[in-house]
Amino acid sequence: MTRTFKALSALLSYPTAELQAAIPEIATVLDREALLPADALSALSPLMVALHTGSLIDAQERYVFLFDRSRTLSLCLFEHVHGDSRDRGGAMVDLLETYRAGGFELTTNELPDHLPVLLEYLAHRPLGEARAMLGETTHILAALAERLERRGSPYKAVFAALTALAASPADIEALRALAAVPMDDPADLAALDAVWDEAAVTFGPDPNAGCPASRDMLNRMAQPTQTAAE
Repeated sequence: MTRTFKALSALLSYPTAELQAAIPEIATVLDREALLPADALSALSPLMVALHTGSLIDAQERYVFLFDRSRTLSLCLFEHVHGDSRDRGGAMVDLLETYRAGGFELTTNELPDHLPVLLEYLAHRPLGEARAMLGETTHILAALAERLERRGSPYKAVFAALTALAASPADIEALRALAAVPMDDPADLAALDAVWDEAAVTFGPDPNAGCPASRDMLNRMAQPTQTAAE
């Protein structure tokens, strides 16, 4: 098991008291596995300090404002590639089958393309395979890092770390296409409601599931059908 992927998945999960308490362990895992470049590891420190020592309510509000109230910062990866097109449904089914072939079943209300779920799956795959699969998303990760930098968010560091872990660099043309998408305004609640009302694709055990979805960090992950070696 590559615990770095699991640690980064946790950092991208909705902040809870459990996550706050786990920050020292997460920092230890990242340091001991030493998969991240020194600069990427150092850049994660402000976020981890804020999550560990700051107000939990404030952390939760910031998270919702960023990732739930902004479609252009959605943690659902296919949102940035397929939007609400029919292609998204097919891609979601393919990803779900990939999880199942790897011995994972979704036991969460999140969609298969939710980034923390993907990272949890990759944590249980051989490192080379995990880095290669992550490399298929590098253009999305790089675009989200740039958008978060414009927002002045320390969450940018997680996406920079994932980009460093990926086996391949971002596709320049794909990155340019994402960069051309105007950022939405998370303060415009009417526009937000209209956008999310359009999203009808649902997967997972909850027929009402979507992205954003439930807020229990311990239930956000895809779980292996067989216990993986730690």
